[in-house]
Amino acid sequence: MSISFGSINTGLPKDIVKQIISAEQIPVQNMEKQKSKIQEKKTLVDQLVKLVEDVRGNLTLNASARSLRELKVDTNDDIVGVAIDKNRAVPGAYQVEVMALAQKSSAMSSGFADKDESYVGVGFIQYSLPNGETKDIYVDSDNSSLSAISKLINKDTSLGVTANVINDGSGSDTPWRLILSLNKTGDDAAVDFPYFYFVDGEDDFQLEFQREAHDAKVKLDGFEIEAPENKITDLIPGVTIDLKKAKPGEEFTIKISEDVQAVGAKVSDLVTKINGVLSFIKQQNTMDEKTDTSRTLGGDIMLQSLESRIHSAVFKDVLTDKGYLRAGDLGLSFNRNGALEFDDKKFAAKITEDYNTVTQILTGTFTEEGGKTEGFMDNLSAMVGTALRVPDGLVQSRKKTLQSNIEQIDRRITQKQKYIEEKEKNLKDKFARLEGTISRIRSQGAGVAAMGGSGGDPVQQLG
Repeated sequence: MSISFGSINTGLPKDIVKQIISAEQIPVQNMEKQKSKIQEKKTLVDQLVKLVEDVRGNLTLNASARSLRELKVDTNDDIVGVAIDKNRAVPGAYQVEVMALAQKSSAMSSGFADKDESYVGVGFIQYSLPNGETKDIYVDSDNSSLSAISKLINKDTSLGVTANVINDGSGSDTPWRLILSLNKTGDDAAVDFPYFYFVDGEDDFQLEFQREAHDAKVKLDGFEIEAPENKITDLIPGVTIDLKKAKPGEEFTIKISEDVQAVGAKVSDLVTKINGVLSFIKQQNTMDEKTDTSRTLGGDIMLQSLESRIHSAVFKDVLTDKGYLRAGDLGLSFNRNGALEFDDKKFAAKITEDYNTVTQILTGTFTEEGGKTEGFMDNLSAMVGTALRVPDGLVQSRKKTLQSNIEQIDRRITQKQKYIEEKEKNLKDKFARLEGTISRIRSQGAGVAAMGGSGGDPVQQLG
């Protein structure tokens, strides 16, 4: 009877360890597939979170009567510019006439042949400051041109005076002049211009022309008002008027009114964002025999609950001064496809007819007892808040569960991989020892065979 060990010492396949480890990897591969499906679901939930957050973003900006409100202004833009603080301004019409613009004190010097080369002389410039003190600027021979003197004046910002060198365009031999302008306008900003003392100059330096400062003069509803600046902020509450030009005798209107179109655009944008959520839910719930629900959210109870809550928030009654009303009274309704529609024409007609009631439906109203009724947007905000609340909100909890499942699978994969690596190491050690043992047996068998003078296989002689 003989013993045979095959082509290698053990007679086993050369890749036996690899085959065993590959078999051990099958559960890991299955876990990776399972993890991939869960990750796809989590990606979809992340998309849903983003869509719901878009709804919340709109509500954050517009869910109060103050933030929802927008005003518009109609006026003569050629004469004035008007900016509105919507939180302070009130609708109304005002008759305005700009009789004179505010003016600042200014003066122009005598002319010189060149702005950089003409020699004004050496000396000093003396200012009388508002507090009664005087201040001197000394001019040496290196700074005695018009350009250099202008730089010396502008360097000291405490003087409240700006200097510019200009060409008066007269075409004369001495067209270059220094213009001094007080930085502030109005009667109270009248100023005594600096005293200039120069000696040894090529030409005399003196202020030839001066213009006095004065207030702007405006008529509001027939009454004359003076203002120290051309930008007036306290003439009409919440309104800033920028005077562009004076037009004595030309009266025009500044009309401030509710911007119905702007409010409608905000509501329309909110509807669009809500439909983004509803469209996502519909897409996920559209399934056929080929749909792999292990990779989608089709049929997920979370989607059904979220859709139901959106419908409840839209249909919920709102208490107003005129009784209980709904968003549907403003032109909002669901169509056959489940999308929310916004009838902007109906909305515009309603808000034009009764702005106060419309805003109460949208944002609620404060009661005499000091409380507040919940409006359409308040109801939506509450719904969105419960959906996005961390960690137990409707959508966030689903996201948390999926993330927890992914992390659990990752831990199992890590544990299995460690086990496989250890097993592979042990198998390699065992088969290496087995190879060594069989090799020694073969060697010993060969020695015994040689001693017996046999020419056969020494291992086959054993036994």
